[in-house]
Amino acid sequence: MSDYPRLARIESPADLRALDRKELPALADELRAFLIESVSKTGGHLSSNLGTVELTIALHYVFDTPEDRIVWDVGHQTYSHKILTGRREAMAGLRHLGGISGFPRRPESEYDTFGTAHSSTSVSAALGMAVAARANGETRASVAVIGDGAMSAGMAFEALNNAGSMKDIGLLVILNDNEMSISQPVGALSNILARLMAPYGAARRIGKKVLGVAPPVAELARKVEEYAKGIIAPGSPGTLFEEFGFHYFGPVDGHDLDTLIPVLQNLRSFNGPHFLHVITRKGQGYKLAEADPTRYHGVGKFDRHTGIQDASGGGKPTYTQIFGDWLCEAAARDPRVVGITPAMCEGSGLTRFAAEFPDRYYDVGIAEQHALTFAAGLACEGSRPVVAIYSTFLQRAYDQLIHDIALQNLPVVLAIDRGGLVGADGATHHGAFDLSFLACVPNLLLMTPADENECRQMLHTALCHDGPSAVRYPRGKGPGVSPEAALSALPLGKAEIRRRGKKTALLAFGSMLAPALEAGEALDATVVNMRFVKPLDAALVESLARDHELLVSIEENSAIGGAGAEVARVIDILPARPRLLRLGLPDHFIDHGEQHELLAETELDADGIAAAVRRAQTPPGAQDKT
Repeated sequence: MSDYPRLARIESPADLRALDRKELPALADELRAFLIESVSKTGGHLSSNLGTVELTIALHYVFDTPEDRIVWDVGHQTYSHKILTGRREAMAGLRHLGGISGFPRRPESEYDTFGTAHSSTSVSAALGMAVAARANGETRASVAVIGDGAMSAGMAFEALNNAGSMKDIGLLVILNDNEMSISQPVGALSNILARLMAPYGAARRIGKKVLGVAPPVAELARKVEEYAKGIIAPGSPGTLFEEFGFHYFGPVDGHDLDTLIPVLQNLRSFNGPHFLHVITRKGQGYKLAEADPTRYHGVGKFDRHTGIQDASGGGKPTYTQIFGDWLCEAAARDPRVVGITPAMCEGSGLTRFAAEFPDRYYDVGIAEQHALTFAAGLACEGSRPVVAIYSTFLQRAYDQLIHDIALQNLPVVLAIDRGGLVGADGATHHGAFDLSFLACVPNLLLMTPADENECRQMLHTALCHDGPSAVRYPRGKGPGVSPEAALSALPLGKAEIRRRGKKTALLAFGSMLAPALEAGEALDATVVNMRFVKPLDAALVESLARDHELLVSIEENSAIGGAGAEVARVIDILPARPRLLRLGLPDHFIDHGEQHELLAETELDADGIAAAVRRAQTPPGAQDKT
């Protein structure tokens, strides 16, 4: 740590608060340099963390953490927070198996007051903490740090609406406005914030004059009220948040500690709901990330001097790329096709579609519920909407799927990315439950492709289907099957036998086909590519049940519910039922690590499948005999 002499002295926020304020800008420089060096070795979220260095320092310098509560929205901007709260050395294992998480986690540190990784939850959680403090007669503060992208979600406004009526709570909401979420922000609020930035230079100078000298509270309040209501134009976010019942302050330069600290010190002394608007820049202090914050949002290992290098040409496409190319082809053939994403253009593979079909591309912001009902409305009028959504984010729109799409039997296609184990993002982002919560929904066609070509064919099948449908595919690359140019709708509910064996039949769903085939060779087992979770190929399952002693369902999804439950439903009504072994993800949340490590840990790789089957084939008590 010789390159970071001030940072080396910080083991907790108490050490930070012991520093002279004049040392804090130099500490910020060291912290930013350490972040770049650290993330370049481990991978992780970079540009968002570079943008919150000074804000993090100011918060821990002013507030008495962990007694005062700080809730970070999403949490992919908390690396500085982790470093300043005793986890500097642990950053070497960030997002690796057995290492610390890339997001706040309550079991990891008392400073992680609320576990986050999904957007727009911070105000609700901080409000709950503030109300609990009031009920317990405590005077601690509760702070929610939320980004402008996260403010596009309805949940954030539900919480603001609730909080604005509570005048005797210690709640501070900080809007970290960097004009981005992961992608560029969308919607009316982002336009309001953008308009406000035009006169920001003058507002910033006046804000420093009004807020930076720490006058008596009454005078400060009067001047700030004049500032917020007079200088900020009607229709600005100041007006908006004042209408919600908050006292609005800002905008304030989020990289200027000489402004941030006095403002936070003054706000800490106030009671009631307050709203501080802070302007930051994603990638601040690292020119490559400043120039392309989206590219540097989530990174693998890279050379910090030269930046991210383009991978060499060739190689297998990812499932996300397969989907994006298919959607462009489908839109070129059918003018009814519409692409929808809840703020995940790049992540869901829609960049090309957005460029080629801008009039049929809709990024609705971080609003998964709205995305599905918006798609339902389009389908009612003859469009063929395709919603590109991560499995873990689809969880947030379950009622809309059931009530607005499935119940009305509308032709909406769900392209579900990141089904199964996603790797370094961990428990909050694993698509561990979708087959379970989707299989029980009436009218829904549910498909799981085993390779790249099958993914294309299933997406085409879904688009041809006159009802709701879902194609669920994993993160990353497939086994390397080249997609066929010709597209044809698959016969609904029909599986295929890929290997003939004896006594045991492995029923593999989606990504589990490749390891099942490898295990099948070792076991001399029949291997089936099931393709459809719903409708299941009941006729084939019944046939296999007559010819095999053991059926094994294999899915990269919770073993409770899901595809295995559908197989069990078929077997349960047979007069002569074979034994059924259901392999899937265990009944606990799975931490972060490389995908192959997690598959091995959960016995869903080829060796694990073979071992589990051999245990099931062994008669009870046989292993105890000598």
